[in-house]
Amino acid sequence: MPTIDTGDTAWVLASAALVMFMTPGLALFYGGLVRSKNVLGTVMESFIALGVVAVVWFVAGYGIAFGRDVGLVIGAPSGLTFGGAGADPVAFAPTIPGSAFAAFQMMFAVITPALIAGAFAERMRFGAYVMFIGLWSLLVYSPIAHWVWGGGFLGANGIGALDFAGGTVVHISAGAAALATILFIGKRQGYPRRAFIPHNVPLVLLGAGILWFGWFGFNAGSALGANALAASAFVTTHLGAAGALIGWLTAERIRHGKATTVGAATGAVAGLVAITPAAGFVEPLPALLIGMAAGVVCFFAVDLKGRLGYDDSLDVVGVHLVGGVTGALLTGVFATLAVNPAGADGGLAQVGRQAIAVGVTFGFSFVATLAILKVVDLVMRIRVTPEEEEEGLDVSEHGEVAYTLRERSPRRGRIPAEMTEAELQVLREELVLEAAARVMAEVRAGDLIEAEAKPVRRVYRQA
Repeated sequence: MPTIDTGDTAWVLASAALVMFMTPGLALFYGGLVRSKNVLGTVMESFIALGVVAVVWFVAGYGIAFGRDVGLVIGAPSGLTFGGAGADPVAFAPTIPGSAFAAFQMMFAVITPALIAGAFAERMRFGAYVMFIGLWSLLVYSPIAHWVWGGGFLGANGIGALDFAGGTVVHISAGAAALATILFIGKRQGYPRRAFIPHNVPLVLLGAGILWFGWFGFNAGSALGANALAASAFVTTHLGAAGALIGWLTAERIRHGKATTVGAATGAVAGLVAITPAAGFVEPLPALLIGMAAGVVCFFAVDLKGRLGYDDSLDVVGVHLVGGVTGALLTGVFATLAVNPAGADGGLAQVGRQAIAVGVTFGFSFVATLAILKVVDLVMRIRVTPEEEEEGLDVSEHGEVAYTLRERSPRRGRIPAEMTEAELQVLREELVLEAAARVMAEVRAGDLIEAEAKPVRRVYRQA
């Protein structure tokens, strides 16, 4: 029986905690990008996954993904929970307890459907969303994880596509699902005529920083041990993000004349996405190049969104789908056995294997997501009403507001008030009318002074 290594176990458990922390980071990142009336609804779409998807993974998802292989297509659980994983090591991670491996993989399963939510932010009902992520995690994520990592036909036992930490399993599958969802659910009211401006940019940057921090567990933890491969993946992860940040801001400055804070945050995330499949297969310089390429490619993919006419609220397609595809294909170019003997050397043949994995993952996730959405929509209405969308999901879906505002009112003095958007609009109109009344009073007073001054000027001229 393989011997459990305490150092490896400690690192994988710590990495699982880092990946778990990424989901609240994603909540802040997405929450800052939406309008203030939808921030709680958006944050909840990430936070609820920590509960719903974790239970699905514990009950059935892990067994489907990493259970005994059946025909290179699906896993067969060997137990009722966690697929039977317990204190003994499993073949995928022979130096740590099976429960540690299952917990680490659980955090990947949790964040993946939460990524999708950014595409349809501000317009899906909460109950429908909960049903959707539960079904999607079980029927889409878990099978793809088996195909790539669990002994299925796309991974080492099949065609030999490389995906160190989730370029295809996490990001391409989520990006394809995001595209399917926004096409199914439709555009937000007023898009693209109305401006949809991020309400809290510092929150976006904080969320991006937490994601960057957690991504070291995401990628370096996928070495499944405290070893040289983990160190290599740690370095390539940071260089990929750094390169993409620079690439995105350079393209943005050339294209629009400004390097924005939101652009910096989004560019860094694009680089983290792109380096994910390659982190444990490439050397540092190629990691930097992959990141820079992803920053530029993802910037133009997002910039093209308006011309193509689809409403991807928070650019999940442009960042996760396009970034995942970019990283997966470039893994086939730059991979080397010198970094990871379990991988492959880059070349045209490996690029072809990567392209097959990309195509299969995209096609399956897209079609299966449409089918799940149709089922959910038949069971319960999936989109909020126009009135609920205008009011905001914070109030219409959750009955609360994110911020307590203090507004001055002539009737009530200065009081704390939790207000809906409609109530705020009424208050704004009152304030405008008050200001207009003060201006008119001053104008009338000025006219009176002018009228009283005219006889004095006439007397002065006569004299």
